[in-house]
Amino acid sequence: MPQPPARLCLALTLALATPALAQEAPPDRIPSHCIALAQGPRLAPEQVVPAKWADPVEADHVLIRYFDHASFAIVAPDGTVAVTDYTGYLGTKDLVPDAVTMNNAHSSHWSATPDPRIPHVLAGWPQAGRPAEYRLDLGGMLIRNVTTDTRGPFGEGARKDGNSIFIFETAGLCIGHLGHLHQIPSPEQYAAIGRLDIVMVPVDGGYTMRVPDMAGVVKRLKSSVVIPMHWFSGASLVAFLKEMESEFDIVETGLSEMSFSMHDLPARPTILVLEPRWLD
Repeated sequence: MPQPPARLCLALTLALATPALAQEAPPDRIPSHCIALAQGPRLAPEQVVPAKWADPVEADHVLIRYFDHASFAIVAPDGTVAVTDYTGYLGTKDLVPDAVTMNNAHSSHWSATPDPRIPHVLAGWPQAGRPAEYRLDLGGMLIRNVTTDTRGPFGEGARKDGNSIFIFETAGLCIGHLGHLHQIPSPEQYAAIGRLDIVMVPVDGGYTMRVPDMAGVVKRLKSSVVIPMHWFSGASLVAFLKEMESEFDIVETGLSEMSFSMHDLPARPTILVLEPRWLD
């Protein structure tokens, strides 16, 4: 099995600690070039109750942990924790993220009863007839979204703005989670997404998009790091890797989590295969 390149720092342990009081965004926070950070109003500090990891993330690094299916933890240098496609279960350890995002294409991407201790629960589908629209500044991390249309149940019909691509801006990195993407984004949607250094991509081959179409989206995004998700038997993952191998390095890490910095992203676009694992 290929080994991860040395320039990518590996974080091999992950645990929990007592939540701490929120702080103002640090004045030396690395500026983002995604398009969004430092624009728009910031939430008052008292509105945020962040959780912290017991082992702090290395300065200017972001930890990404793959839990299951389409659910990841993204941990900022200050300990701010966001969880994608939150289903209500993260494992046997008690983690209260600062924010969770959800999409409702299937029950494996959302929860009707999220933990009430979570300060910010971001539903990626329309509410009260209005598309989801977020710009949540948690100090060490900014979370925003770009909506895309989805198919209805069993592939029937269309649901306008039914999916959200969530973007997490932290430590100078732009990290995107494509959610349950059913359509090739329009030029306007690509522009709204902006640059993504790291992107989590569904590669099921049918429930979202065909492998060639999803591969085209990934190539258009030009991200340095691609993390496959939403694969079932593994056959679609193999098909996706085969589709991408001529233009991307492929590393089967054997790990559930890795640490990234804007200073040590791979020079050649790389697909990093993470192995899902709950917190235990």
